[in-house]
Amino acid sequence: MTRTIPLHFVDEEQVKHDYVNQSVWLEMSGFTARPGSHCLLPSADGELDQVLVGMPETFDTWTLGALSQTLPAQKYALADDFSADVATKLCLGWVLGQYRFTRYKQLADALPELEFPDSVDDRYVTAAAEATYLVRDLINTPALDMAPQHLADAAQKLAQHFGATCEITLGEALLEKNYPMIYAVGQANSAPSTQTPRLIDLRWGEVDNPTVTLVGKGVCFDTGGLNIKAAAGMKLMKKDMGGAAQVLGLAQMIMQLKVPVALRVLVPAVENSISSNSTRPSDVLIARQGTTVEIGNTDAEGRLVLADALTEASSESPDLLIDCATLTGAARVAVGAEIAALFCNDDETAEALLAAGEAVDDPLWRLPLHQPYRAMLESKVADLNNISSTPYGGSITAALFLSEFVQDQAPWIHLDLMAYNTRSRPGRPEGGEAMGMRALFELIQTRFGR
Repeated sequence: MTRTIPLHFVDEEQVKHDYVNQSVWLEMSGFTARPGSHCLLPSADGELDQVLVGMPETFDTWTLGALSQTLPAQKYALADDFSADVATKLCLGWVLGQYRFTRYKQLADALPELEFPDSVDDRYVTAAAEATYLVRDLINTPALDMAPQHLADAAQKLAQHFGATCEITLGEALLEKNYPMIYAVGQANSAPSTQTPRLIDLRWGEVDNPTVTLVGKGVCFDTGGLNIKAAAGMKLMKKDMGGAAQVLGLAQMIMQLKVPVALRVLVPAVENSISSNSTRPSDVLIARQGTTVEIGNTDAEGRLVLADALTEASSESPDLLIDCATLTGAARVAVGAEIAALFCNDDETAEALLAAGEAVDDPLWRLPLHQPYRAMLESKVADLNNISSTPYGGSITAALFLSEFVQDQAPWIHLDLMAYNTRSRPGRPEGGEAMGMRALFELIQTRFGR
């Protein structure tokens, strides 16, 4: 019978007083109970007997995120008593820390297991981990295997699994159904069938329930179009569908945990590439709602496809409208790569979301929808320009551009996120990442759950 090895959280005083018999081993191991450190303690017969873990200042989701990859591949259990909330966080972080992207490189080595305490919310841990894994997998998959068709396939697979419906508007049908800017951005890829632009429209739940609509930017690869990116800027552009991945992950959580809402998910899926029929700088497009948009830069394409999708989304006046997008480098300058920038037209909703993010260790930072900056989007030939007339406040002007297409919808949440870990941290390996997804779920569950 396999023995379960206890994990003990200890501080410096406990190490000195409670582990006198192991003091030589601890000294040789250099273990002082510093937060984030651990020490393997052997039994008299040389087997692993217990693990000491440095006591953190506060227990959060990421406390065990590194140990779940680094401990020997055996079975472990928490030796201390925790509240249900803390135990759930610790176990979720453990599972999130074991993520591996194995589509192209198989990893055979086994991982350690954690026996969950009875107090843990197993359903939540499973749903949050599986949704995060989905987001990470979608983003980490290169564009060769994550073109618009593959993104649509992922949405249809979700729909089939959870009994939802999923309608795909494809290619020329985008023009017939009046999604001209989605078509314009993706038209340069209309020849290869996998890259044909499309709008994914998933619906789930009872129609009488409160309505929640999610919109995700699905630019499966972004060359910048005719305003082509430099090599360094294009290197990670497989992640430019990170907003779409995030709303699909959030939708999976909502459906898996049966939150009583009428859910709609809209994903404009395109590839922004270069061809003889690419949209050009100075072209003027007519958006779904009739607004004319001058193209100041073809590399500001995400807001164009989102505009048509947001127009459709807000036409139904949902009780909550959320969009997620890897929209601007300016947001990364403002808040860095590890926090999603939040824009919201409703203070109560914004404050509730920020509080939810803190509660589940999924932080966001609010930036203002500063209306005087709207003047920076003026065009001499159209109603709007898709880029600002100045290099300043780029994430704000992008959010203001989107706000033109939400038709006075309140509340509306816009997340501008990196969707990618540029470095590995406990529970968050380098690569694709859900940023703000669990915070959004917490808000939706709290507001609409029974």
